[in-house]
Amino acid sequence: MQRFQQYIGGVFEDGAASFESLDPATGQPWAVMPEASAADVGRAVDAAWDAFCSTAWAGLTASARGKLLYKLADLVQAAAPRLAALETRDTGKIIRETSAQIAYVAEYYRYYAGLSDKIEGAHLPIDKPDMEVWLRREPIGVVAAIVPWNSQLFLSAVKLGPALAAGCTVVLKASEDGPAPMLEFAKLVHEAGFPPGVVNILTGGPAAGAALTTHPKVAHIAFTGGPETARHVVRGSAENLASISLELGGKSPFIVFEDADLDSAVNAQISGIFAATGQSCVAGSRLIIQASVKDAFLAKLKAKAEAIRIAAPDQMTTEVGPLCTQRQRVRIADLVAQSLGQGAKLVTGGVVPEGPGFYYPPTILDCSGLPDVAGLRQEFFGPVLSVISFETEAEALALANDTVYGLASGVFTRSLTRAHRMIRGIRSGVVWVNTYRAVSPIAPFGGHGMSGHGREGGLAAALDYTTVKTVWLRTSDDPIPDPFVMR
Repeated sequence: MQRFQQYIGGVFEDGAASFESLDPATGQPWAVMPEASAADVGRAVDAAWDAFCSTAWAGLTASARGKLLYKLADLVQAAAPRLAALETRDTGKIIRETSAQIAYVAEYYRYYAGLSDKIEGAHLPIDKPDMEVWLRREPIGVVAAIVPWNSQLFLSAVKLGPALAAGCTVVLKASEDGPAPMLEFAKLVHEAGFPPGVVNILTGGPAAGAALTTHPKVAHIAFTGGPETARHVVRGSAENLASISLELGGKSPFIVFEDADLDSAVNAQISGIFAATGQSCVAGSRLIIQASVKDAFLAKLKAKAEAIRIAAPDQMTTEVGPLCTQRQRVRIADLVAQSLGQGAKLVTGGVVPEGPGFYYPPTILDCSGLPDVAGLRQEFFGPVLSVISFETEAEALALANDTVYGLASGVFTRSLTRAHRMIRGIRSGVVWVNTYRAVSPIAPFGGHGMSGHGREGGLAAALDYTTVKTVWLRTSDDPIPDPFVMR
């Protein structure tokens, strides 16, 4: 059994309690994790506040902060194999995905390292004589960052990178499911030389999350997770009136028109729903396919889905691994059964395999003619694709927008004019055209509706971690007249 520690105020320590983490490939415990108490959380926030106020951090120039982020980026890149192995072991995400993703995470820290000294204020052409007025962009304060277990190093980078670039300090709570890579990442933060308290990393359940998001010294909450937990976060923020950015779930439409390159669209759909075993907020989980090509498309899709290699996640040849938790597998199986009971047809998959681990096969449900079936409404967060067909472009757009979510979408067509009409009409924060799941530190990412609000990535994210100070400077040497003397 490996043992991990939390990181508070520059010190590695055990939590107030501990818990065992399960290997999703076997269902057996493999590591002991610290469980932060409310007192631990309070100490972490106090450490972050002290660091925010200290000359060791607040006294650094923006360029100096950037150099620390560059150092962190180099350390992440060098440690990528170790971090990838830990994420695979603790979450079941396959090694070919964790290896590629974590190596690219370093680019996010490099992007924000370069942005550190480019967060600018502004001079105002004020309408009053003898006045100079300008705006200063200053760090907002202590940030509470809460990340889920899936893609956690990436989801941490899009919070830590801009927050640190802006000059904030951070308390990051990793999910109690699969926190090993984040606790290991704390060692890289320490090695990079960030002053004690600038970054604090711990883990724990709802009690730790509530203590963090309601703490009076927390100025901003950056949360990624499910809508129900987000509601608790929003309610809790009434205690400290912290600003909030929310990156929540999705039920993303993947729209294929009859003029699309069907082979490319099939490959993109396979990646869009079955990569990461479907445990992705942007999973293209609703295939909206033009009726004239539906049968041909589904035949190709079914053949590829059934050829996917399901095996242990630590093998580079594995294409789909286990789900992260047993409760997630139970929920997915229940939703599939509910959808079938509502009239959906099973194209492939849908049977829980025997044996150890939390595996679930790639599954396709044909929900055509059943717009209210569970498979089209609820986020499975697993390898389940729901299919519905359409006749006209207007119908495709209506089906795409018939959801409470608004995170991502994909459109496959060779028609440039149609692509532009769909881009304008789809209500989602990200639209991919003839591609899917592409990301970059340069491009903002986020949604609206039940998918949350705020953006991660790009300059927009860094500005979310700042507050604007307006400065008025009187330039006249004349004395200010007595306001009560009649003239």
